[in-house]
Amino acid sequence: MTGGASGIGTAIVAAFEADGTRVAVLDREATTLGSWQVTADVTDPTQVGAAVAEVVARAGRLDVLVNCAGVATIAPALDIDPAGWNRTVGVNLTGSFVVSQAVARHLATHGGGRIVTIASQAATVGLAGHVAYAASKAGLLGMTRTLALEWGPLGITVNTVSPTVVLTPLARPNWENPAGDALKAQIPVGRFAEPEEVAAAVLFLAGPGAAMVNGHDLVVDGGYTVR
Repeated sequence: MTGGASGIGTAIVAAFEADGTRVAVLDREATTLGSWQVTADVTDPTQVGAAVAEVVARAGRLDVLVNCAGVATIAPALDIDPAGWNRTVGVNLTGSFVVSQAVARHLATHGGGRIVTIASQAATVGLAGHVAYAASKAGLLGMTRTLALEWGPLGITVNTVSPTVVLTPLARPNWENPAGDALKAQIPVGRFAEPEEVAAAVLFLAGPGAAMVNGHDLVVDGGYTVR
């Protein structure tokens, strides 16, 4: 999986390991999580291809990809600079496609598998200050539907998970304030998501019970986007 060294990714790694799955973590940051780590820039097809080949060589097989690597440049649309836009779209959208393509080329010749990508509620509703982030996450939904259509016949299902605010250790302090209280008041269940809840959704989509789920966005937002 990509982006497994911190945040939501940490919880996803733990969930898979608890389920008895060996996890290779592709991340630019050093980590002791998972069975082993591979390092690559997700936007670089050459580096990603080498990383996928390494995982297959070490594990003997590859069944599931989780795209969790992500960044965000927060700025008003009138002020965001091209570098911030390009970095956000590059990692979140282009990076997810580059890794998905590399993994799918393996899966297509080895009986298929699962691809799950972390999107966001920002793919569905507008969030002020998140223009690049929202564009990248909305792009993931369109990308996923097309990949599901093209790769389904190859035995590969492709889905997304779209969380609301997730209370990772780094994010939690940022939402323990009046702004956080105001946002929670707009969520029907009255709270934010825990990382383990997002991980559970990913584990479901990667498991046998989701064999007929393809091209779907599983929203984990307590009902925020139904308004």
